[in-house]
Amino acid sequence: MERKEALREVEARLTLESGSIPLLFERACLLSEMGRNEDAKQAYLDVLTRCPSHVGALNNLGTLLYFTGYRTAARSAYTEAIRQHPGQPMAHVNLGNLFLEAGELAAAREHYESALAIDNKFAEAHQGLGNLLAELGQEEAAAEHQRLGHWDRRPTELPYRGEAEPVSLLLLTSGRRGDVPIRHLLDDKIFRTFVVLPNVYDPDAPLPEHQLVFNAIGDADLCRQALDRAVTLMDRTFAPVINAPAAVLGTGRAANARRLANVPGVVAPRMANFSRQSQLPKQFEFPLLLRAPGFHNGRHFVLVEKPDQFESALATLPGDELTAIQYLDARGADKHYRKYRVMMIGGWLYPLHLAISSHWKIHYVTAEMAENAAHRAEEAKFLEDMPAVLGPRAMAALADIQNVLGLDYAGIDFGLNAQGEVLLFEANATMTVLPPERDRRWDYRRAAVQRVENAVRQMLLDKATLLDKATNKRREPTIYWQPVQEELETRKCSPV
Repeated sequence: MERKEALREVEARLTLESGSIPLLFERACLLSEMGRNEDAKQAYLDVLTRCPSHVGALNNLGTLLYFTGYRTAARSAYTEAIRQHPGQPMAHVNLGNLFLEAGELAAAREHYESALAIDNKFAEAHQGLGNLLAELGQEEAAAEHQRLGHWDRRPTELPYRGEAEPVSLLLLTSGRRGDVPIRHLLDDKIFRTFVVLPNVYDPDAPLPEHQLVFNAIGDADLCRQALDRAVTLMDRTFAPVINAPAAVLGTGRAANARRLANVPGVVAPRMANFSRQSQLPKQFEFPLLLRAPGFHNGRHFVLVEKPDQFESALATLPGDELTAIQYLDARGADKHYRKYRVMMIGGWLYPLHLAISSHWKIHYVTAEMAENAAHRAEEAKFLEDMPAVLGPRAMAALADIQNVLGLDYAGIDFGLNAQGEVLLFEANATMTVLPPERDRRWDYRRAAVQRVENAVRQMLLDKATLLDKATNKRREPTIYWQPVQEELETRKCSPV
C-alpha cells in the first residue's frame, strides 16, 4: 500500500511537472518495485528519451531487462551507462557479471578491475572478481577479494515488493561460484529474504527473524568450510531447512559416484581424487576424464584419450588435487551425445532440458540446438512426456537417486544407454534454472521452466513455518498461483 500511495503522489505531481526527470525516474523505480515490469520498462525508456545519459535509468533498465530474459539488451544498457558515465563503478560490475555468466572471463575481469580503479572498496566488484579468480583456479587471490567483498558480517535484506504479510526466508550462501543459483526464483512479492554468509557471519549476532531457511551453499567439493559452518548455524533455528547443509555435504562428485553406483538402473562412473604429484589410480583405463574439483559449466574438464596425452592434459588444469572420472559413452545410434537434465523439487521429478551435441562435453548453451529443428523437436517430446521418452527403468532410477541424495532442491544430469539405464554425469544442488531467451524457437521450453519455478515457490510455501501472531498457531499460506499438483498427475511423474 505504501508504494501505491507513493506512486499516486508522484503521478499527481507529474500532472503539474510533466517534464520532471527526477519524478519520472522515481515513478519508474516505484513501478519496478511493485513488479509492474513492462510499465517500469516503458517508464525507464521515457526517462532516457528525455535524458539519454541518466545513469540510474540505464543501470536499472539493464537490470530489469536481465531479469526478464533480455540479456543482450541488458548488455547494451550497461554498455551505454559506461559510455555516458565512465566514472561510475556499478555499470562496470553489472556488465562484468554478464560477461562472467557467459564465460567471457577476460572481458569480465576488465570491467571488475575498472570498477576497482574507480573505487577500490567497491564491494560488488571485489565479489565479482573473487568469483572470476576462483574460476581461474587462483584460490588464494579469490579468497582475498571475497573477504573484501563481504567485509560486513551482518545479513543483507533483499527488497520486498509485496503488499501482503511476507514469508521471511533466510538464504545461506557462500558468496562463491558453488552456490545454488536460486535467488531469481525467490518471488520478492511473497518472500522477504535475508542473505547470510556462514563463513563471515558474526557468531554472536542473532539470526534475523525467519520462517524458513534455504541453504543455497550447493557444492560440497568447493564449499566444505561454508557448509560445516552452516551445519553449526542451523543449531540456532527451529525453522524448516531446505537442503540441509549436512545432506549437501554428502553430495561431492566422488562421494556421489560411490553411493549412487549401487542404485538399480544407474551406471555411475568410477571416480577418484588424486594429487598432481601422485600417479593416476590403477583402476582407470583410457579414455578417461580429468577435471579440477569445484568447477562447473565444463571449465577445467578434459577428455584424455590416450596415455601419452595424460601429462599435457594435467598441465592445462589448475590446483594440486584433481579428479579422474571413468568415461561413459553417451552417444546414441546417430553418434550424437545427449544430456538430459531433470530437476528434483520437493519429492517430484521435472524435466528441464535435453541437450544434443556432436561433442562429448555437452552444455545447453553450446549444444547444437538453436540451429537444429530436429533436435528441438526431440527435446520438446522429452519435456512433454518424460516417462515415455526415458522409459520405466530410468524413471525408477531417477526416483531412487532422489531418495539417496535426500535434498529438497537438486538436479540430475545424465545420459541413457541402449539398455535404458541412467548414465550418471552429475547430481547435486547447483543446477541452474533459467528462462529461455526471448526467441520464438524456444517457446516450447517455457512451460517446462515455468513448472519448475512454480514448484519451487510452492515447496517453499508448503515448508514455511507460518504462525498466526494472535494465536501462535500455524496458519495456511496464501497461494499466489495455480497449484501444480493436478498438472503433475497428468504428466505421470510419481512422488517419491
